[in-house]
Amino acid sequence: MSATKPTRDYSAAYSDVQRSPEFQELRSRLRSFVFPMTGAFLAWYFLYVICAAFFPAFMSTKVMGNINIGLIFGFLQFITTFAITIVYVRWADRVFDPRAERVHQMVEEKGLDD
Repeated sequence: MSATKPTRDYSAAYSDVQRSPEFQELRSRLRSFVFPMTGAFLAWYFLYVICAAFFPAFMSTKVMGNINIGLIFGFLQFITTFAITIVYVRWADRVFDPRAERVHQMVEEKGLDD
């Protein structure tokens, strides 16, 4: 026979945490950063794809030597990705993580971190 731990019902405690003002603010802050940033990046990405698909003459316009607008736009996609990552990490360190730590402490106080 194996001894099993009695299961505890955490649903009420988790619901309390989820309804807490701290958790609501944490979720709101995350969404207010992530959704607009994702939308802006997707708009920029689809602009690149649409230009490549429907405006090849524009994208093949030479800027300097063999470098054309399409290559510059493609390179800027990588730059944008790195920039968004840097901005997010700085934002998370300054705004999100301290609030997440407070919610984590709430979870620990309720004994939910087993």
